[in-house]
Amino acid sequence: MTDNAFTPRVFSGIKPSGGLTLGNYLGAIKRWVDMQSPDMDNIYCAVDLHAITVWQDPPALKAGTREIAAGLLASGIDPENSILFNQSQVPEHAQLAWIFNCVARVGWMNRMTQFKDKAGKNAEKASLGLYAYPSLMAADILMYHATHVPVGEDQKQHVELTRDIAAKFNSDFGVDFFPQTEAVIEGPGTRVMNLRDGTKKMSKSGDSDMERINMLDDADTIAKKFKKAKTDPDGLPETVEGLAGRPEAKNLVDIYASLSDMTPEAVIAQYPGASWGTFKPALADLAVTKLAPISDEMKRLMDDPAEIDRKLARGAQKAREIATPILEKTYDIVGLLRA
Repeated sequence: MTDNAFTPRVFSGIKPSGGLTLGNYLGAIKRWVDMQSPDMDNIYCAVDLHAITVWQDPPALKAGTREIAAGLLASGIDPENSILFNQSQVPEHAQLAWIFNCVARVGWMNRMTQFKDKAGKNAEKASLGLYAYPSLMAADILMYHATHVPVGEDQKQHVELTRDIAAKFNSDFGVDFFPQTEAVIEGPGTRVMNLRDGTKKMSKSGDSDMERINMLDDADTIAKKFKKAKTDPDGLPETVEGLAGRPEAKNLVDIYASLSDMTPEAVIAQYPGASWGTFKPALADLAVTKLAPISDEMKRLMDDPAEIDRKLARGAQKAREIATPILEKTYDIVGLLRA
């Protein structure tokens, strides 16, 4: 089997450990919706096994998983044309992760910067799952022979590790079984920053609710947050180069660009030298137009959790139809006896 023999297939996941934000939408979900195509398989999931690498309140984890599903559906993920499920309903992910734990090297894991960031000074007290979760992420991707993974810049290292694991597995067993997955990183909204500090990524766990746009915020709240977003004394520049060293200004321009499917250059050309009193209300109006319908549909879906659960179960069944034969072949390659 050669790389050209792999079916074009997109895989990506989002962790249900808190509410969805505009960062999740512009950095991931909107791009997933845009990537849906009859020419490529699309597989998306709520990665609840990744969430439990740190403590999660069980009822909150279930609610968060449903919120992820509601957000994806409300944003335009079509379960008839894409596969949507939560990770723990497809046990093959965990099974393949163990194989990859035995393929990956400790030195590779030690280089993973996100573990260092998340564990901080208490690395000795972090869970083994948090240390090894990049191996599970590789299993998530390679479980479906995914050829493309849309990720943010901060996840690029994990796709590189996935490629290393695939290459080592293929080399160790003399096969060409797992593909060399490509990271897809594009667009101005791939890294949405904090509305109160443009040097920090927008986060679900920030100190103030005013620093983020929650996907369940209503229209009035969305408008208020953008109008109160931190800026600097200068208005918009005449060219995009004038945004250098102005993180809050650049963030707002990038958000406008991503919401409107424009480039930052086109946004600046539309508002050259505009004051924040002009630009922020325009951004707020655009955001309300784009986001309020999604928020309303999310709330409608979340009022019927049983229907969300049914959609996730159907997606898991479709996912297993792809995953099971790949795992069985992996076991055969490794030499694990199956009756």
